[in-house]
Amino acid sequence: MESQMRSVSSGTPGDVSSISPQLDRLIRQRSRDLRLRKVDQQSAVKIVNHLIESLLEYLKNNEDHPFFRDVSVLTSGSYYEMVKINKPNEFDIMLKLKVPRLALSELEEYQGLFYKVKLVKATRKEIKHFLLEDERTISATKIKEEMHRLVRKFINNHFKGKGWVINRKLVNSPAVTLEYNNKEKEDDVMSVDIVPTLEVPQGWPQAARAGPNIDNWLGKKCRRQFVSKAVYFVPKRPKGRNLKDDAKESWRISFSHIEKEMMQYHGNKKTCCETASNKCCRKRCLQLLKCLIEGLKQRYPKELEPLCSYHGKTAFFHVLSDRVQDSLWSSGQISVSFMKLFGYFERRALDGSLLHFFVRQHNLFSPPAFSKRALAFLTNALKEQRELDFPVLKVPIPSLLLLFPETDALIHPNPINGTDSIVASERSFRHVYAVLVVVIVCVGIGCVFV
Repeated sequence: MESQMRSVSSGTPGDVSSISPQLDRLIRQRSRDLRLRKVDQQSAVKIVNHLIESLLEYLKNNEDHPFFRDVSVLTSGSYYEMVKINKPNEFDIMLKLKVPRLALSELEEYQGLFYKVKLVKATRKEIKHFLLEDERTISATKIKEEMHRLVRKFINNHFKGKGWVINRKLVNSPAVTLEYNNKEKEDDVMSVDIVPTLEVPQGWPQAARAGPNIDNWLGKKCRRQFVSKAVYFVPKRPKGRNLKDDAKESWRISFSHIEKEMMQYHGNKKTCCETASNKCCRKRCLQLLKCLIEGLKQRYPKELEPLCSYHGKTAFFHVLSDRVQDSLWSSGQISVSFMKLFGYFERRALDGSLLHFFVRQHNLFSPPAFSKRALAFLTNALKEQRELDFPVLKVPIPSLLLLFPETDALIHPNPINGTDSIVASERSFRHVYAVLVVVIVCVGIGCVFV
C-alpha cells in the first residue's frame, strides 16, 4: 500500500496514470454516498415551499412597501441544479423585483463583476424610496435593509415558534438567511437564502457580451440563446476595506439562471443522461469536488475563508468546455474524470488564475477577494490531498475515532509541511494497524477462554 501511495504522490496535477485501485474504489464509493435520499428531499422541499409560498402571499398583501408586492421567484443554487451533496439543507431563492428600464455602469476596478445600477428615467413609482440622492441610482443597501425588515416581520407574524429564525445581517452577503431547526431532529438544520434581485432584459454588459466559451461543448446556437436572455444583479458589494461610495452601493452580476440551465442540459449531445444506459458522471465529479472543498473549509475555516463552492463550480464549467465529448464522461470513467477536474483546479490555484466563466477578464483567485496567503495555503492543501489519496474524502469510522483519536489526523492530515506530513501519516497508518491487530488478538483469546 505504501508503494502505491508513493506512486500517486510522485504524480502531477491531473495525472491519471497512477490512480491506485484503492483511490478508484474511494472515488466510486464516495460519489455514491454523496447522493441525496429522496425521503429527505421530499420532506425538505415541502417545508421550504410552504415558507416561500407564505412569504410571497405576505409580500403581495403587505402595506409597508408596495414595491415588494409584485415579486416573482427564481430558484438557483446547488439543490435546484441537482448537485447538492449529503443533505438537502441549503436552498437559494432569488426574488425578482419589478423595476423600470435600467442603465448599468461598470466599476472598472472590479473587472466586470460589480456595477452601479441606475434608472434610465426619473420615476414617481414606489422604487423612488430606494434611490440615492441623485434620484436615479438604486441603493443596494436600502433594498437589502428593507428586504431584511420585511422578512423578519413576516417570520414574527406567521412563523414564530415554528422552527424558523432569521440570521444576523452580513455586510458582504446579498441574502436574508433563514434557518430552520427541526424539533424532532436537533442535528438537522436547514437554511434558506432569500436574495432580492434586479432583472435587466436589454442585453448583457460589455464585459460579458461575448458569452461563455461553450461553442464546442453546447454549441454556438446555445451561446447566442444564453446571451439573448436577461441578466440579473444582486445587492452584493466587493470584499475589501475602504471601499468607495459607489462600491458600497454596487450590485454584482449573476448568471445563476444560465448556470442552472447548463447543469440541466450538460451533454454535448441531447441524448446525454436521457436513459440509464447513457448516464454521464459530470455532476458526480462536481459533487466530489464540492465535498473536497467543503471538507477543507471545515478543517481550515480561517486559512481558507475566501474559498467557496463557486470556485469549484467555475473550474467545472471550464473543464466541461474543454472535455466536450460525452464518451469522456461515461460512468465508468468517473475516477479519471474526477482527477482531470481536480487537476485543473489545482493548476489554477498554482497559477493563481481562475477566470470567471462568463466575465472572462475577472480572476476569482485575485486579491482582495482571495488573498495570496489563502491561495498559497490552498495550493499546499490540494497538493497534499492528491499525494495522500484524498483523505478528506474518506469518512471516519465513529467507533474507531473513539478508540483511537489519532486516526482523525490520518483522515484530516495537518498541512502544510510537505513530506513531513506524509511521513507522519504513514506512521499513523502503521500505528493504528498495530493497535488494531493487538485488539483483535485479545478479543480472539477472550473468545477461546469463554
